[in-house]
Amino acid sequence: MKTANFNKNNEGLIPAIVQDEQTRNVLMLGYMNEEALEKTQSSGKVTFFSRSKQRLWTKGEESGNFLLFKSYKVDCDQDTLLVMATPLGPTCHQGTDTCWGEENSNGLAYIKELEAVIEERKNNPSKDSYVSSLFEKGINKIAQKVGEESVETVIEAIANNEPLFMEEAADLFFHYLILLKSKGKSLEDVLGVLEERKR
Repeated sequence: MKTANFNKNNEGLIPAIVQDEQTRNVLMLGYMNEEALEKTQSSGKVTFFSRSKQRLWTKGEESGNFLLFKSYKVDCDQDTLLVMATPLGPTCHQGTDTCWGEENSNGLAYIKELEAVIEERKNNPSKDSYVSSLFEKGINKIAQKVGEESVETVIEAIANNEPLFMEEAADLFFHYLILLKSKGKSLEDVLGVLEERKR
């Protein structure tokens, strides 16, 4: 792993771009010196060097909206950090998700949540859960449901009924995620196959 060069300017500070590990959205920009990076790694909370306070400053130390540190990378010139983190609440001091006033959301993050719920229903069956009942019936029933939802999606696509098409498409996708989970796979695994194909 590359090491950061904190000696490119007299203050020993380099920019640290913080990115949400899940959504990949950029949350904020701060500055770190070597000590701030060390504290970030040891404490598990993203810590900067505050140029206004002239001291180390852990994001969220007053608000409680910490950035939980996951990993970091150093750029090609060794003078900028890309910090991956999980935000606990809004990142910006003005109360927004990011310092650019953008919502920190991503459809893929929701899919991960949905996959986690499906996994939970598989591992801890509930008699009131539709998903649990599918897992209990086995792979044949799950595959059959995907087939049924596929046909219904195609029918509504041809019929040109937009609302019903979207409903059936959502049902198909949901059952597809269940099928993947029954095979011990995730949507990320499928995306990995597509990534390989483009090379």
